[in-house]
Amino acid sequence: METVIDVAGVSTTLGGHAIHRGLDLSVARGEVVALIGGSGTGKSVLLREIIGLLRPQSGRIRLFGESVWEATPRKMDALRRRFGVLFQDGALFSSLTVEDNVATPLFEHTDLPRATCRRLAQLKLALAGLPADVGPKRPSELSGGMRKRVALARALALDPELLFLDEPTSGLDPISARAFDQLIRVLADSLGLTVFLVTHDLDTLFSIIDRVIVLSGGRVLGSGTLDELKRIDDPWLRDYFAARSPERDSAHGN
Repeated sequence: METVIDVAGVSTTLGGHAIHRGLDLSVARGEVVALIGGSGTGKSVLLREIIGLLRPQSGRIRLFGESVWEATPRKMDALRRRFGVLFQDGALFSSLTVEDNVATPLFEHTDLPRATCRRLAQLKLALAGLPADVGPKRPSELSGGMRKRVALARALALDPELLFLDEPTSGLDPISARAFDQLIRVLADSLGLTVFLVTHDLDTLFSIIDRVIVLSGGRVLGSGTLDELKRIDDPWLRDYFAARSPERDSAHGN
């Protein structure tokens, strides 16, 4: 199976502190993979390194077989067309309408007429489960869950093969969070997306994830299904999974 994300020997130091120490991981095409770890383990830092926003001190990062940090500007621009990103806070432009927020990648990376870009934006909003009347609104007029969906629609604007999500359910109420999880799973399955998400949400792991990667001590502590990870003798992992109550397991039929 094709490797879409390949991280090898990545070491990162920020503010004099070692965050990653020769970290290795990979993600295959079509996988929905979650990255978890305690506070300060560098989950979001790693995501930013993978997408080319932050450079590690050493190591190699490849997307679709192309080196992120050795690519020419033209090659990096081509790579960015192949993936979409949903940042933790959504990173929507408050001064733009919802429709123009979603159309922005199309304005910037295609030669399509602006009217066509806006029509495509409307389709992406519908794909993200939003009604047509949200297009003319500003992000401030929407609920937190709807803003997340707008950000997701924007991440899908260029029909990416790979989707990065940073704490996608953070700040959402439980019902909205589970609905967002299911939307991600449906999109991954129906569009053939590879999804790499950073999360702390146990329910996300139990409901939609194929594989979980655990960061600890600057390296990958474990990678596998939840049942496989539960067999790892690690204090943080034990405490993490202990936070899942029997009632929550019952609600999911586990």
